[in-house]
Amino acid sequence: MTGFSHLTTAIMAILQGAMIPPSRPENATGEYISETGFYQSITLNSEEPIIKTRSKYQDISVVESDYYGKILVLDGVVQLTERDANSYNEMMAHPAMFSHKAPKRVLVIGGGDGYVLSEVLKHDSVTHVDHVDLDGGVIEVCREHFDWGEAWKDPRVTLHLKDGAEFLNNAPDNFYDVIIQDSSDPFTWGEDGEKVVLPSNVLYTYEHFENINRALSRDGIFSFQAETFNIASDLTGIVAWRAQALSVGFNSVRYGSITISSYPTGQIGFLLCEKNPESAPSTDEVHERFKIMQEVTGSETSYYQPKLQESTFDLPLWVEKRIYNTEDRPISETRDLL
Repeated sequence: MTGFSHLTTAIMAILQGAMIPPSRPENATGEYISETGFYQSITLNSEEPIIKTRSKYQDISVVESDYYGKILVLDGVVQLTERDANSYNEMMAHPAMFSHKAPKRVLVIGGGDGYVLSEVLKHDSVTHVDHVDLDGGVIEVCREHFDWGEAWKDPRVTLHLKDGAEFLNNAPDNFYDVIIQDSSDPFTWGEDGEKVVLPSNVLYTYEHFENINRALSRDGIFSFQAETFNIASDLTGIVAWRAQALSVGFNSVRYGSITISSYPTGQIGFLLCEKNPESAPSTDEVHERFKIMQEVTGSETSYYQPKLQESTFDLPLWVEKRIYNTEDRPISETRDLL
């Protein structure tokens, strides 16, 4: 009862005005979601960023928080933090990589911070990775300021500074075993409630999905950033993108959920698309490959574990009903949702 008494005393003190709850900090970086009225911010430990610059395409800064460590911010929006970037990036990479029996040739679209790339390289079957990102400025900043910035030095990596959709237009047929698309959001909402289409929207079109399916080998895997199910417009997008992926020829498309505290609503997800789901490794094979990755190559993970290879696709009931009860809708209808 002692703890309860202390809590009661603290509450009463606040109610009586003896203790003042802290106000919202002025020195913070955050994001406001007008659709939900949700605002989230991270207190920074200095008013001066570690670096602040502008590339041809966007404002780039690295700031720092006592709790979250270094934070990459693009055009005022948090992209990753040192503390919890592991969750998003490990889950973007490993469920896709472990869904293929022996991924050798991999394409990473976006992910200019290099974290997904560094996770892909932990798989010893990989012989070649094409990394395609439009903004070399982001790559240069992350090379200098984040631990995983050494990834581009790996001889298996070829970096292409160009538009991902344009790169796919010229990619050979049936070439890649895994394609991972770590892109920024395809759309957002203005404070007036109007939908704002962003440059990354080209990476979510029907034509781009067709190109990805064409460039993948017979047992190919495609994984892409697919927003949060906690925002209505994002969930509508998830439903439409899943239908679109099925329409271009993927035989299995599942939504995986990721917990990440620094992103709005604390949750984001990906869609894992398989051309030939029957070819996926068994649970035992995944565990064995993960063990090899840890013990032989010395590559650790801190969020991903083999149990998540399936459990990440277990969703709240209302989300599952919304995503998977629309399979029979024609693509002409689902296009209107994008």
